[in-house]
This record gives sequence, structure tokens and C-alpha cells, in this order.
Amino acid sequence: MSGTIVGDDQIRRCGWCHGDPLYVAYHDEEWGVPVDDDRTLYEKMCLEGFQAGLSWLTILKKRENFRRAFDRFDFEKVARYTPKRVERLLDDAGIVRHRGKIESTINNARQAIRLVERHGSLAGYFWRFEPRTDPVVRNTTDVASQTEASRRLSKELKRDGWSFVGPTTCYALMQAMGMVNDHFRDCHAWSRIETLRNGFDRPPEAS
Repeated sequence: MSGTIVGDDQIRRCGWCHGDPLYVAYHDEEWGVPVDDDRTLYEKMCLEGFQAGLSWLTILKKRENFRRAFDRFDFEKVARYTPKRVERLLDDAGIVRHRGKIESTINNARQAIRLVERHGSLAGYFWRFEPRTDPVVRNTTDVASQTEASRRLSKELKRDGWSFVGPTTCYALMQAMGMVNDHFRDCHAWSRIETLRNGFDRPPEAS
């Protein structure tokens, strides 16, 4: 049994992305592409946290609003947000108005700065958790929601003061940032992502 569906354009894709052109574009162009830009990684982690309890499509549709509201996820700027800024964000209908998640985004910006100081970059920190072997079966519909690597990442981030970074959220980040290739093997994107991952220079961690 496959987890893929052939779309109206006769292209076979992971079944979860069908039904909306925005979702299809995210699947085809972004999901699983290796990322080493710190601001992008911070954005992805924050949005995965906002997604908890909601559909990812909901977040995608609001993503430009999130970027506007949070200074394009410049964590140096977000770290300086005040309680007054939180109240303004809670009045912003363009984003998910959840106080805990908003305050977590600000807290995590401050923790991101500390991680950069200690590890050289967020990319160098996150990529340390790349699993040596591919833990997920992708030729069936059985796809993990968390793994040992995502549990380790979650535990370390929580120890370092991050919030809304449970193991499922961390695994969603690992999938999105290309740390694992979780496209199904008969999805048209699998081979492209595999090629990109094989040619990707993993960022070093500061000694």
C-alpha cells in the first residue's frame, strides 16, 4: 500500500499534500530541501510550534502574516519583544493568536541567540542530530511522527530553555529542513531530495 496519489497533472506525490495548490507547491519546492540558514531554521521551528493542534495548511496560508508580524523571523529582533508587543500580536487576526505560542516564539529567539553564541550557528547545532541511517519506512503509509533522534533533539532544546519543542514538533522540523527524506519512495520528489541531501555540505559546529 502506497502513501502517494497521482494528481490531475499525472504527477505522483505524497498523499498528504493533495487538495490545495499551496500545499502542493510546498511539497514540491520546499519540504525536505536541506536548509542551513539560521533565520529560516528559526522560522521553521516556530511555525511547527504554532502548528501544534492545527493543520499545516492553516499555517501555510498564514505564513506571510507570521513573517510580517515577527519581523521576518529575525530572532535578534524578536528576542527584544516586550509584553506590549505580545498584546499587539494577540490582536493580530492574521496569525494564530495563542499567547503561549507567541511567548514561546519570543523565548525561543532569546535561546537561539545563546545557541549561536555557543555553537556558532543554529544550523551547526541542529544538523548534529541528523540520524546516521534512515529510520522511516517510506514505501508504505507507515511514517513515524517522532524518532529517537527527534526525542534527543527535543530533550536538549528543552534543557537549553526552548519551549513548544516536543519530539513530534522536532521531527516535523527535521523533515521540513531536509535532515531526513520523508517523501515516499514512489513520490516524484524523493529522488530530487535525495540528490540534494547527498550534495549538501553539512554546516560545522563551532569547537
